[in-house]
Amino acid sequence: MSNCTVTFLPHNRVISVVSGESLIRAALQAGVHINASCGGEGVCGKCRILVEKGDVLGGLNEKIKQDESDKGYRLACLAKISEDVVVRIPVESAMDKSVMNLQVTPRRTATIQHMDFESLKEEGLFIPPVEKIFLTLPPPDAQNNMPDVTRLIEFLKHEAGEHKLELTLPVIQKLPGILRESGFQVTVTLIRPVRDDGKNLIVNVQSGDRTAYNYAVAMDIGTTTIYGQLIDLATGKCLAEAGDFNSQISYGEDVISRIMYAEKPGGLDKLHDVVVGTLNSVLVKIIHASKVDREDISTITFSGNTTMTQLFLQVDPRNIRRAPYVPAAALYPPFSAKMVGIDINEHAIALIYPQISSFVGGDIVAGVMGSGMYRQEELTLFLDIGTNAELVVGNKDWLACTACSAGPAFEGGGIEFGMRAAKGAIEDFSLDPATYEPMLFTIGDVRPKGICGSGLITMVAVMFEMGVINNRGKFNRDLGTPRIRATNDIWEYVVAWKEVTQLERDIVLTEPDLDNLIRAKGAIYSGCMTLLEEVGLNMDMVERIILAGGFGSYIDLEKAMTIGLLPEIDPARVTFIGNGSLMGARMSSLTNRIRKDVVAVTQKMTNFELSETPSYMDNYIAAMFLPHTEIEKFPRLKARMDARMKKEVLI
Repeated sequence: MSNCTVTFLPHNRVISVVSGESLIRAALQAGVHINASCGGEGVCGKCRILVEKGDVLGGLNEKIKQDESDKGYRLACLAKISEDVVVRIPVESAMDKSVMNLQVTPRRTATIQHMDFESLKEEGLFIPPVEKIFLTLPPPDAQNNMPDVTRLIEFLKHEAGEHKLELTLPVIQKLPGILRESGFQVTVTLIRPVRDDGKNLIVNVQSGDRTAYNYAVAMDIGTTTIYGQLIDLATGKCLAEAGDFNSQISYGEDVISRIMYAEKPGGLDKLHDVVVGTLNSVLVKIIHASKVDREDISTITFSGNTTMTQLFLQVDPRNIRRAPYVPAAALYPPFSAKMVGIDINEHAIALIYPQISSFVGGDIVAGVMGSGMYRQEELTLFLDIGTNAELVVGNKDWLACTACSAGPAFEGGGIEFGMRAAKGAIEDFSLDPATYEPMLFTIGDVRPKGICGSGLITMVAVMFEMGVINNRGKFNRDLGTPRIRATNDIWEYVVAWKEVTQLERDIVLTEPDLDNLIRAKGAIYSGCMTLLEEVGLNMDMVERIILAGGFGSYIDLEKAMTIGLLPEIDPARVTFIGNGSLMGARMSSLTNRIRKDVVAVTQKMTNFELSETPSYMDNYIAAMFLPHTEIEKFPRLKARMDARMKKEVLI
């Protein structure tokens, strides 16, 4: 795909976008407002623009009359960019320039950090924990009639340089037959030890040369979803990936409700069975997609929060939710994955990411390991944002962590029209500074049916900067727009009229929604500030922020900072790693260095319980405003709002 230049008049804003991008999304990236409330389906007809130079693909339906089409009018949501183009926004052309300049800042998202397999090799870290070695053994005779196991071990020691070897019983059981069926040409599968003084474990022996067929599986056991990847240990490539909803959802949306269910008679067994069922379903999908023989899969690395890990392993989680909040274990030994119900060959070894505390689990440890922050000099703040927010700060010399309950607002819970990210969810938003009419975008460019987390953050930030809501989360009732109204004594803003929704009713944002959002963002921000204070730091000392979790790649960073969800920092210093839990599990499959380092990392990571930290509540109360009681903590936002007030006075 090639890049095309789009010029928006009368703003004189120029942006470069990839060909095929819709004109309305290009406008959003450029910080240009175009009225649009149907989510990009073309039914409201409000996003008309005039093409003055160049051409676009599409952009026509019954909302554009023939004479308008002849003049160059198009619908921005339906028009695709195919070449350099100059377009005019008709409504804006009559607007005073001082009003136009009240637009909010262009969208800025985090730089996405991918796991770089090549860099692993360059750093000498590509040391898979599983190795296959092809052997041609001398057959026994009258002069050399040592036992088959001794023959195998002695040959590995003297010919392949392998020492400190240990076999499993299943290998001993199958060894005599395979040696003779293959003419004493076999492939041995070794699991490398974590400790330098440990033993190489022989877990499998196969007939013939199978060294080119060496695979591992990485699995993230999330509270809501489960993801798996099948990895080729020869090339480092992911051959297949699949995910599914965690079937435990039927027994509770969050970890606390699942712990409570596990305490009922038969509850723990049931939750174990259903999560294993989902894991096996995902495993079948990735094996089928990659066309890999199950016999060649030797390890499965699992990562998940503390509760998910204990439920998976059928370990009673009741003490996780009771003071002093003690998990069953921090470290788990390797074991046959088949022991816990995984539908795989008996030789496949399960590796479990260790836990730090009841609420900082293996998924966070995996993110820290996968992101590499534990090996770097930069002082880094790691955030995994969801119903619970887990935070880690530190570098290669030290690490500290904590967890706080943010509530379900960022995943759609507690918001009247909130929903998870899915087709029809409003994911982005802009506002006309003069009429307060919205420009909104939905996932899939269809009529809206709700608001997802990233859309909610942007919506509130834009309304706050535009003066539609104040710092206490209350609507300005004097703006003269029909979109702000009271229904049953609850004030709300109409995001989309029912005529353009999928619901046959208006989609609104209410003041109770704003209260829930402020509580959620306040918990995360105050968690960050408290953790930093407890280790003697402040935000100015943080050199980098790493975001992990479901919607980190979609968050507009400036908007997240505007509402006080994130501390204010240069967006260029924010990176997003996606599913950090899965990334860490995959990294452990590719390099034994991670498996060796993880024990040391968990031992040096200091955990802080916010409920036991007096300053947390003070920070939380101070964060119960947009963005904060002390706007001086957000100097860029303060500068924008001061400039806006001066312009409004001039207008």
